[in-house]
Amino acid sequence: MYLGLDLGTSGVKAMLIDGDQTVIGSATAAIDVSRPHPGWSEQDPADWTRATQEAVGSLKATHGAALAAVKGIGLSGHMHGATLIGADDSVLRPCILWNDTRSFAEAAALDADPRFRAITGNIVFPGFTAPKLAWVKNNEPEVFAKVAKVLLPKDYLRLWLSGEHISEMSDSAGTSWLDTGARKWSSELLAATDLSEHQMPALVEGTQQGGTLRAELASAWGMQPGVVIAGGAGDNAASACGMGTVAEGHAFVSLGTSGVLFAANGSYLPKPESAVHAFCHALPNTWHQMGVILSATDALNWHSRITGMTAGELSAEVGDTLHAPSGVTFLPYLSGERTPHNDAKIRGAFIGLAHETSRAALTQAVMEGVTFAIRDSLEALKSAGTKVERVTAIGGGSRSRYWLASIATALDMPVDIPADGDFGAAFGAARLGLIAATGADPLAVCSQPETAETIEPVAALTASYHAAYDRYRALYPAIRSTMN
Repeated sequence: MYLGLDLGTSGVKAMLIDGDQTVIGSATAAIDVSRPHPGWSEQDPADWTRATQEAVGSLKATHGAALAAVKGIGLSGHMHGATLIGADDSVLRPCILWNDTRSFAEAAALDADPRFRAITGNIVFPGFTAPKLAWVKNNEPEVFAKVAKVLLPKDYLRLWLSGEHISEMSDSAGTSWLDTGARKWSSELLAATDLSEHQMPALVEGTQQGGTLRAELASAWGMQPGVVIAGGAGDNAASACGMGTVAEGHAFVSLGTSGVLFAANGSYLPKPESAVHAFCHALPNTWHQMGVILSATDALNWHSRITGMTAGELSAEVGDTLHAPSGVTFLPYLSGERTPHNDAKIRGAFIGLAHETSRAALTQAVMEGVTFAIRDSLEALKSAGTKVERVTAIGGGSRSRYWLASIATALDMPVDIPADGDFGAAFGAARLGLIAATGADPLAVCSQPETAETIEPVAALTASYHAAYDRYRALYPAIRSTMN
């Protein structure tokens, strides 16, 4: 058996698979996000270990014999988080999360140094790790002075699981400290933020061993000694491993809290000025590109809170049959935007409201706004040299056939829905645990799922969608001048 642990923004998911990659069982435990100030987003790492104990404890209660047979564990987690560790492995302050934008000034200052884009292949975004450390140095110098290690969230879990300070390439590529082409820490970029390689974890590939489970945890969970922990992956690369998006030309769109358009690459193809992320993949000698939007299902959840209806109820009002855009446009920049704008200060808007605008029209506009943001990411990936001809849909928002039809029509390409099964980050992490423990061929293990259904573009609405996208594109510069 092999265990995948996915540390998500809202909870930990634990998944057990067998040697044939059949899912034996899964369990989740919730985690809250703290927002003590506007633009801030933090979590207490103690909540991560608590939630992991709860999730694995649930599996032990329901699948104890299977859990006892675990030979490998894979880790996945939300990226970019700054988990600051003292000399005694104590946590120095709450982890600053990926969607925290407080360090926008520090990010701009680092990004103005041409070495960062040249070495990492990426813009220094406010959500990345390096500017967060610069913010801590500027605003909490007493904390900065005590930093012995900087760990990404899933790698703090690894520290708790194994006692080791280890990370891997895909997650570390999102720090602004990694030489992404060479797949190693850049001492030059670390020095630019007054840090050194001694304060970074050791690096392995996602498919390699990155520690073993501590004896006391193995005993508590009923496992045998020596369980291998894989390097693992950042959440999007782990999802790609779960989806089999590991070879050139494969792509997926994720409608989760944030939205991602992810394409696997057989070579390193940076184009930072497009605000596309060019990161290492979890498999050796493989890279990927991502367009990232900060609010996908989070935009619908916001609309849900405002209207007092559940996201499911709002979606039901819109129905399953795709409509032409109504003329109401929603900009989903509720916490800023990454691709293609790299703008932490921009905020969302409804445009084109009228007396006759209904709640369903607003819901439709929210879905379309997220769709058009994903189209922005597609255009950015194209400009960076990536060719995408079809995508597979994953994430909670992919349960909406309306949303998928909207995406297929706006992107003008088929959207595949995988056959029943959970192919997300926890499954990808379990696959990496299997590879690390057995030495199996990564490409053979990370196969693509069967396609249950394909959503084709609605040809009759293509023209109206393109016109609505043009309106959407014109609105960002119009509202930016009022907010920056």
